[in-house]
Amino acid sequence: MLKQKLNWRRPLFYLLLPIFFVMVFLGFPLPVAPPPALRPTQEQTEVVKKKKRKGLSGPVPLDEAPPK
Repeated sequence: MLKQKLNWRRPLFYLLLPIFFVMVFLGFPLPVAPPPALRPTQEQTEVVKKKKRKGLSGPVPLDEAPPK
């Protein structure tokens, strides 16, 4: 004979039982992966102002620079 009135505690117990077993062996709270680390923001570049060289008519290549 089946019961017409179903008790809510028994199905709830059997649904939560596997979760309780997992928590017994793994601990509480359940170990989960940490959220992914955020990437550092990209550094902003600054405009470098060129110094004006006195006495030169044009740009001097680095390999032909006058000795110091």
